[in-house]
Amino acid sequence: MSHMSAFLGRGECGGHVTLLFTVSDEVEDPIDQGSLGAGLCVEDGVEVVAFGEPGDIGLKITFETTQGDSGLYETVLDTLVEEIPEAGGIAWEIGVRLALPVSQGFGMSASGAVAAALAFQRAMGLPHEESLRRSYSIAHRVERGRSTGLGDVTALAAGGVERRLEAGSPYHGPLLHRGPGRAEGWSCATPIVLAWRPDAGKHTSVYIDDPEWKEAISQAGSKQMLALSEGDWGVGRWGNLLDAANEFSRDSGLQDDSSRAELLSSVQTVMGRCGIADEAVAMLCMLGESVAVVPQDAQAETDWSGSLVAELEGAGLQAVNTVVGRVS
Repeated sequence: MSHMSAFLGRGECGGHVTLLFTVSDEVEDPIDQGSLGAGLCVEDGVEVVAFGEPGDIGLKITFETTQGDSGLYETVLDTLVEEIPEAGGIAWEIGVRLALPVSQGFGMSASGAVAAALAFQRAMGLPHEESLRRSYSIAHRVERGRSTGLGDVTALAAGGVERRLEAGSPYHGPLLHRGPGRAEGWSCATPIVLAWRPDAGKHTSVYIDDPEWKEAISQAGSKQMLALSEGDWGVGRWGNLLDAANEFSRDSGLQDDSSRAELLSSVQTVMGRCGIADEAVAMLCMLGESVAVVPQDAQAETDWSGSLVAELEGAGLQAVNTVVGRVS
């Protein structure tokens, strides 16, 4: 085979943890659907390497670490082909490396969609900035079509510690203009420990497609966003975010789910054993069965994350340490 005509590209995108949100899906157009809310973009996520050769059409997917969902990556390619028809005349192979599990509240389907869309476009040599915007736009539509996420893509397009102020896709249309989704982020690379149960939690759609849950979640989220969406957004708001996340998980009823409540309390017990109950806080990730442990002070130089991970694993949970990602 001649390497002259082969395509090779790589894309990566970190995960995202939603701490509080609303559900805005009553509008018909997926471009306008999404959510308001706030959360954390993290450095670990999905890396995709795409290799293509002109000729036979198709997509072969290899998951190198954790098993993911092939359908997601197929839909990303199909959606890309609608916009860039040349992407359809290529036999593609992708290698997907997931640093975190899927369906646990880490935004991995959004992250995977962005990373794959980037990898395909980079392999084809398309311009960087345009490819990045198109990746977010494609990922948002794919997520809405599959009911796997609401605001993850808009959050990832902001990066860092984010607040989502207007629902919808971060970019859209043939010229990939901004909006309608709007989010802001800041970051000082705050350390985070993510912990989850080895068995996957309930699927996000159980909540966002159920009218009663949707109502409870949106009321609780709107209440917190009233204050969080005011004023400048920067490191001075970290304490507000932690408080809002805590109130949201109580008000929404999501914390009452017995397996979530149990998970939260087992993480807090381990934190007590590690002697960090005063300097760190554990928050539920929405909507998985997972928890994010962060320092009370966003700029803290922590040295407890490694030992906390070991203790959590000793308690039968899975855990990883990462940091808040850069602003996109």
